Amino acid sequence: MHSLQVTAEPPSNDRGERDSTVGDAPGALQSPASGADHTPLIFDVIIAGCGPTGAMLAAELRLHDVRVLVLEKETEPVSFVRIVGLHIRSLELMAMRGLLDRVLQHGRRRPAGGFFAAIPKPVPKGLDSAYSYLLGIPQPVIEHLLEERATALGAQVRRGCAVAGFEQDDEGVTVELADGEQLRSRYLVGCDGGRSTVRKLLGVGFPGEPSRAETLMGEMEVGVPQEEIAAKVTEIREPHHRFWLRPFDQGVYSVLVPAAGVSDRAEPPTLEDFKQQLRTIAGTDFGVHSPRWLSRFGDATRLAERYRLGRVLLAGDAAHIHPPIGGQGLNLGVQDAFNLGWKLAAQIRGWAPETLLDTYPAERRPVAADVLDNTRAQIELLSTEPGPQAVRRLLTELMDFNEVNRHLMEKITAIGIRYDFGAGPDLLGRRLRDIDVKQGRLYGLLHRGRGLLLDRTERLTVGGWSDRVDYLADPAAELDVPCVLLRPDGHVAWIGDDQRDLDDHLSRWFGKPAD
Repeated sequence: MHSLQVTAEPPSNDRGERDSTVGDAPGALQSPASGADHTPLIFDVIIAGCGPTGAMLAAELRLHDVRVLVLEKETEPVSFVRIVGLHIRSLELMAMRGLLDRVLQHGRRRPAGGFFAAIPKPVPKGLDSAYSYLLGIPQPVIEHLLEERATALGAQVRRGCAVAGFEQDDEGVTVELADGEQLRSRYLVGCDGGRSTVRKLLGVGFPGEPSRAETLMGEMEVGVPQEEIAAKVTEIREPHHRFWLRPFDQGVYSVLVPAAGVSDRAEPPTLEDFKQQLRTIAGTDFGVHSPRWLSRFGDATRLAERYRLGRVLLAGDAAHIHPPIGGQGLNLGVQDAFNLGWKLAAQIRGWAPETLLDTYPAERRPVAADVLDNTRAQIELLSTEPGPQAVRRLLTELMDFNEVNRHLMEKITAIGIRYDFGAGPDLLGRRLRDIDVKQGRLYGLLHRGRGLLLDRTERLTVGGWSDRVDYLADPAAELDVPCVLLRPDGHVAWIGDDQRDLDDHLSRWFGKPAD
């Protein structure tokens, strides 16, 4: 089965789709008469890939009672203990859904400084967040926590199931698995990584630059004192920016070295590869031993030409890949899912405004393009060539200005994003930080994934949108504006104090009011 060629996207408003519940299976959806030869529509959304992006998306959809199946080709979760970093914006999203306390139990905080091209600068002043730190957390742990949340909310996860093909029509998508089984859903979302099968079958281009330089990264124990390592690293780091040994946990170090001249790139790296490169660069291998995990990555940078074609969408690494410098990859994918989840749920539930789902690619693709650009810049700044080194020295000086340091940190941590919602105050389109409100903290009011009207005037109402938007009257709320309307992802969709203007914006983002 191959992906159906689509020349025009079907109408994006699927009002009333969920009312066709018939059939023998509980909750099964029957195709309309025009598609009577299709498999029953058992699911609203099928997600390919149960990594952080797919699991987060499944959880977001389940908040709105959307029937979700997650297909994961691997039979077991990842087992290697690689440490990933959750940046400020991702920590805010976890707080919005009541996940942060659990995540913090398994991570280690470190200051939010020195991320851009590994230029050693302190945390900039004025970061507008209650969560201005990096949280290092084992990759298997964050994946488990997100999958656990998705399944606790009612998502189904099937492991050992690979998507082999699909066809889409005006009513839905028929997905064929590697074993020949066919499934049917309203939508299919490819969260299946940089080599995405869904993207390839969809025929979406993935232009960009192939990998030019490769790097080895891993975590391992060392056999020499920390003071000796620190002194040697300080000496070597000036001419070799793609080199570090950073302490992680009780004798365990994160090690990064260039991959040039070691084993075949098609083969997994070995501990001997690391030793060889360490001896070449530093004159010693520091007695490294007992690796926890070893990996190789390149600097390939690619961005999908489209994030949506009909009823098939892309998110996470399926839509964009870039070098891991700055630690933005996992965060970018989770934030894709957070943006897409409530919009796709609105489509399924039948209240989405006509163009709502189209705002997903319109908002998230430019964000990914910006991340690709900043990683390109960072990779250049790691070069040992005279030109890039001169630029690095200049940027190092400029980052002594707090405004420059903060601007780059806001890029890396995604708290500087402003979606284009039209003309208005600077806060419009930005995320609102976790301010104090009379019921505690703002993000605690967003756990259900609904919109929120925060009204300091106590004169407004959400009226017929109360099934989708919560309301809080709080004259003492820590705001410089009278009222704000927040989308479920925490971005400010409206600012003002006029009920008629508010109603227009409620319709724009949350559809027609209930009768």
